[in-house]
Amino acid sequence: MLKRLLSLLAVILVFQIPGWSESVNGADGRITYIGRTLESDGAVSFDWTGVYVKVRFQGNSLSFNISDTHRNYFNVWIDRDMSSEPDKVVTTHGNDSTIVIISQEEMRTRFGKDKKAMRAPHQVILQKRTEGAQGRTCIKGFSTDGVFLQADKPAERIIEFIGDSYTCGYGTEASNKERFSPETENQNLTYACMTARFFGAEQIVLAHSGMGIARNYNGKYTDDNMVSHYLRVFDSEAEPLWDAAKSTVKPDLSVIYLGTNDFSTGMQPAQRVFVKNYIQLLKEIKDNYGEDHPILCMAPKHDPLQEEYIRKAIEASGFPGIHFLPLSYSVHNHVEDMGADGHPNGSGHKKIAYTVIPVVSTIMGWDMTNNKVL
Repeated sequence: MLKRLLSLLAVILVFQIPGWSESVNGADGRITYIGRTLESDGAVSFDWTGVYVKVRFQGNSLSFNISDTHRNYFNVWIDRDMSSEPDKVVTTHGNDSTIVIISQEEMRTRFGKDKKAMRAPHQVILQKRTEGAQGRTCIKGFSTDGVFLQADKPAERIIEFIGDSYTCGYGTEASNKERFSPETENQNLTYACMTARFFGAEQIVLAHSGMGIARNYNGKYTDDNMVSHYLRVFDSEAEPLWDAAKSTVKPDLSVIYLGTNDFSTGMQPAQRVFVKNYIQLLKEIKDNYGEDHPILCMAPKHDPLQEEYIRKAIEASGFPGIHFLPLSYSVHNHVEDMGADGHPNGSGHKKIAYTVIPVVSTIMGWDMTNNKVL
């Protein structure tokens, strides 16, 4: 009881003592990270698309200190769950940059004269909307003019998505006449994020534009593909490798959506090589999460031969709990539902999500009643 009273007193003092503030390092236990990250010297680094951070505080402003190897974009939600529309987008770049996530002025604009709402605890979610090729972000710390509280822990349901540019959200905010730019890449508008939101699940995303199972876009056979990248902590670096046994956040289901780049530019890999590599990816997932871990394998719509190859890999693997979903070419249209460089926009991804959702419901036994893609 005494501990609770002291905690309450501290919260009251935040709004009574001028200059009261708190700064914590990026690895503070009250902050929640979803996705693959690396903690070192109190900082947290990551580069995979879709990684997100939950921070709860009681105060009038929030900022974070970051270093970024290039330039990345983050969706921000304030006092609400992730949805298709963020409250704002912030850009991270430079070394030891302090970026204001929400300012005192924004707080006053948001809450007006409602001081009770302004003084209530606030939770902010930051989601990396750009992929690893756009750079690695290192969060060194957070600061507020109030105090930090425990952010929401990961949800009970978690889905892991392994894919290419579709899963990255390549060009989701662009028109079908535009070329790719990092500003229009938004993983939040993908079938993956929408499917997770539908079920109230967290998403862990491991995706890289242009990569395949045996060959990458317009390339020859290569070992630098998603089969090898799946093992990594960072998309952009071969080391260190991810140790699933040490992670406290484990997916209930893994979804693979790969193959388009293997069959790109009028070329196709030998079935033997593709099947061998696909089975290796299935094995890596099973090694991470156990033999009974369910996996959904999606066949892209671009080439019917992909469906045959993936079916063959599933059959030849002999693994239990492998499910298959071939996508039809007509899953979305190819004008209004298209974004940059022949990739689906948010509308196209929503149609893919509504194709995936019933299958996930069947595999996992998760109810679809009264849910919707947000």
